Amino acid sequence: MAKKPVSVKKQKLVTDITVHVFLTIVAIVWLIPFVWIIAHSFRGESTGMFCSTFLPQQYTFDNYIGLFTDVKTMNFPKMFVNTFIIACFTCVISTFFVLSVAYSLSRVKWTMRKSYMDMAMVINLFPGFMSMVAIYFLLKAMGLTEGNRIPIALVICFTAGAGTGFHVMKGYMDTIPKALDEAAMIDGCTRFQTFYKITLPLCKPMIVYQVITAFMGPWMDFIFAKIIVRAETQYATVSIGMWKVLEMEYIGGWFTRFCAAAVLVSIPISILFMITQKFYQEAMGGAVKG
Repeated sequence: MAKKPVSVKKQKLVTDITVHVFLTIVAIVWLIPFVWIIAHSFRGESTGMFCSTFLPQQYTFDNYIGLFTDVKTMNFPKMFVNTFIIACFTCVISTFFVLSVAYSLSRVKWTMRKSYMDMAMVINLFPGFMSMVAIYFLLKAMGLTEGNRIPIALVICFTAGAGTGFHVMKGYMDTIPKALDEAAMIDGCTRFQTFYKITLPLCKPMIVYQVITAFMGPWMDFIFAKIIVRAETQYATVSIGMWKVLEMEYIGGWFTRFCAAAVLVSIPISILFMITQKFYQEAMGGAVKG
C-alpha cells in the first residue's frame, strides 16, 4: 500500500515543536550563568569560586551590604559613581557626535565627503585597543592623566572616535525621504529646524540604539580605564575594582561580593533599556501606523 502523504498542517506542527524545543534549550543554556551569578551573590557560606551545589545552602544580603561598608579593598560606591558619571557624559557627547556626522553625510553634499566615509570605514576595521598607547601619551602630554583630570581623560578617550561610528545612523537617515526636508525648507524652516523637528523624531529607534551602545562602552570597558587610571584608585571604575578582587589574594573571601557587584552593575543598563524601549516602541508604532 502506498504511504499517505503527510499533511501540510502536520509538517508545520512538527517544525514548530522542533523550533520551540531548540529555542527553549538555547534559552536555558544562556540563562544558567546569569541565574548562577544571581544565586551566588546571595550565598551565605564562603566557598570562593568553587562550590558543591548550584544553589546556595544559606541566603544572605551580607554580600551586598559588604560592598558598601567594606571599602578598603574595593571602594564600590565610589567606583560606581565614577563609572556612572563618565558613562553619562560619554553617552550624551557620543550621541551628539554621531547624529551630527550622520546627518551631515546623509543630507549635506560637501567636498571630501566620500573620502571621509572611506577613511572612517578603514579605521573601524582595526580594534580600538591598538591605539591605546598613543592615546595615553597624547592625554599625558595634555596633562590629563593626573589627579582630578583623569575622568576628563576617560570621557575624551571614549568619545573621541564617536564621529567614525556613523554608519548605522547614516544608513537609517538615508531611508528618510529627502522630500520631507525640502518641504520643510519651502515652509521656511532652517537646516537646524529641519534636523530637530523632522529628522530627529523619525530617528528615535536609532537614537535609542546609539544611547544604549554609547552608555555601555565606558560602563564595561577595562583596558582604556586601566591604562589611564593606573594607581589612582580614587578615580577607578567598577571594571577595575572587580578585576582587583579576582586576584588570588582576595578571590577566596570576595567572590560572592564580586557576584553581588556584577548584579548591581547590570541594573543601570537594564533601567536605561526599559526607559529607551518606550521611545523605541512609540517610534516604531508611529512608523507602522504612518
